[in-house]
Order: sequence, then C-alpha cells, then structure tokens
Amino acid sequence: MSTKRRDFLKLAGLTSAAFLADNFLGSNESSAHSLYAPHLTQKRFNMNGYAAPAMDKVRVGFIGLGMRGPTHVSGMSHIEGVEIVGLCDIRPEKAEAALALLKNTQHKPQLYSGSADAWKKMCDRKDIDLIVISTPWDLHTPQAVYAMKAGKHVAIEVPAAKTVKECWDLVLTSETTKKHCMMLENCCYDFFELLTLNMARDGYFGELLHAEGAYLHDLLGLNFDKNGYYDMWRLKENFRNGNLYPTHGLGPVCQALNENRGDRMAFMSSTSSDDFSMAKKAEELAKTDPFFKPFAGKKYRGNMNITNIRTEKGKTITIYHDVSSERPYSRIHQLTGTVATCLKYPAPERISKGEGWVN
Repeated sequence: MSTKRRDFLKLAGLTSAAFLADNFLGSNESSAHSLYAPHLTQKRFNMNGYAAPAMDKVRVGFIGLGMRGPTHVSGMSHIEGVEIVGLCDIRPEKAEAALALLKNTQHKPQLYSGSADAWKKMCDRKDIDLIVISTPWDLHTPQAVYAMKAGKHVAIEVPAAKTVKECWDLVLTSETTKKHCMMLENCCYDFFELLTLNMARDGYFGELLHAEGAYLHDLLGLNFDKNGYYDMWRLKENFRNGNLYPTHGLGPVCQALNENRGDRMAFMSSTSSDDFSMAKKAEELAKTDPFFKPFAGKKYRGNMNITNIRTEKGKTITIYHDVSSERPYSRIHQLTGTVATCLKYPAPERISKGEGWVN
C-alpha cells in the first residue's frame, strides 16, 4: 500500500470517528472541527505515565462555588499538605459561603468574584499549583487551558470538554505545558467499581466481552429550578441532542476493559428518542411564570440516548443517558465476561457465575 493511500485511509477513518464522537457529545460543531486532528502533523510529548515533580505543599485555587465546588473545598480542606489560597465565583455570596466552610481551619484564601474574568486573576497568581474547576460546561476547557498555560495543574468537573476540538485543546495544552489535566470522574472510584475492576484484572470474569453503564437520573425538576444552576445553564445545555453526560457510566467500564491501555474504542452508533418531557415542562411553566417564556417553544434533547460502541478487540459497550424521565437513579455498571458477570443497579450489587446471582 502506498504512503499516500495509507494516509488517506487513516484520515478517512479518523474523520468518521470524529463525526461519531461529535454526535455522541451532542455537538453542533462545523465539519471543520470534526476534521481537527493535530496528532497527524504535530510532534507531541506523551503525558501517559508522566509524573510532575512532587510537592511538599499543594496550593489550590477553586473556580465555581455553586453546586459542586463547595464539596471540593470542604473535602480538600482536610487533606494534609493542601493549602487553599483562592476561592472564585462570579457571585460574591457564593465565594463568601465557601469561605465560611473554612472557618476554624488554617486556610486563609483570597476571594475573587464580581466579574466574568475574575478567575483569570486567580490563575495568574504565582503561588498556586492546582486549579479545581466546577463551573458551567462551556467554561471547562477555556478555563483549564488558560490555567495550564499559566503554569497550573488542573482538575475539571465532568464533562471536561463538549467537543472533539476541545478534547484536543486539553490534550495538546497538557502535553505542551507538562501540566496534569484530570477529569474528576468520581464514579471510577466508587467501591463496587473499584472492586470489580480488581476482579477483572485478576481474571475472575474470564475475558470481558461486554459492558454497560449509564447516567439515569431524574433531573427534570432541578433543571427547571430557578434557584438551581446559575443562569439556568444546565437547562440550556439540553437544547442540543445526544448523550450530554457519558462519563459516569463510561469511565468505570472503560477502565475494566483497558481502553487506551491495550484496546481502544473503534466504532460507535448513538440514537436518541424524541423528547417527551422537557418541552412539555417548559410550556407548562411558561403559562404561569414569564421567566420561563424564553424556554418554551425550544427543541430539547430526547429523553433516552443509547450509544453502542465496539472496540478494536471486538468488545462491546452500551451506554444509556436519561435525565428527564421519572425513574430510579442508576449507573447500571455491568461487566460480562466469559465465565462471570456483575451488576450494580438496582441494589444490592451482585456478582454471578452461572444463572444465579451470588450476593
């Protein structure tokens, strides 16, 4: 095969994968972004396995102190060797509330708030090592890229990026600056997920052949809560279709299947149902509350999205996403191997060899 033909086939395959990934992420990008493939032309430093020099003290700044940020502030305030030096939110009252969580601790952070660019001032400080980002999704990649270029490691709430181009922006910036960029996918560290990961690595399931994960969470009321997400940003995200929040289900099963550690996702199809809940909810609220009139008449993403993935080694993954139907919370977390299987939801967690469950 000639070099030109090989390069053409490589690019054609990449383009197809990028197109599918954009739709999985619910992207409205142009086709030019789908073709964004800098790894074909750029020499890069591989951050896989890289460890930055150890620090006796890690000085941390937090951007976004609404829903998730205060939990990170509180948790990290009790870790030995951590010094919280900055707290940032566009709303001064949120920064003040986070500061109150640090009362009677050794942490004395400076507050940044009141403007859309206040976070940049914190990132520009020379005495910060790590920036923790818990802001609306549109801001995750721009803030992480800025922080890494300012010499900081970053930890980003999920999803770290919304488009293929943003994923590459994070990767290339991390490789260029040699700053760690971690997506805070906490579900990878839940008890049963870690238990079954170790069991898979020990060969308990035989060879894994299929996995399922999900984010099934009734957030309809919260998305329409005027006192919930800042500027109704989470509701606005639902104007685009696709699986908007895949990593809670995908992250743990990818670890068990050794994705990007010997295998890789090669093919994907993603299908959404129609919307049977969100547009109806917006219309109902708009009848009695003028606040919701801008949200009425919009086209919302479908209730259920089902994504099927096939890996290079012939394994399959199914991921479900539904945050607008009345149903119990579930991430499923199912691993199926040649000799055993496991299932986390509905509780209790179960493991099986054969047709019966062993609790």
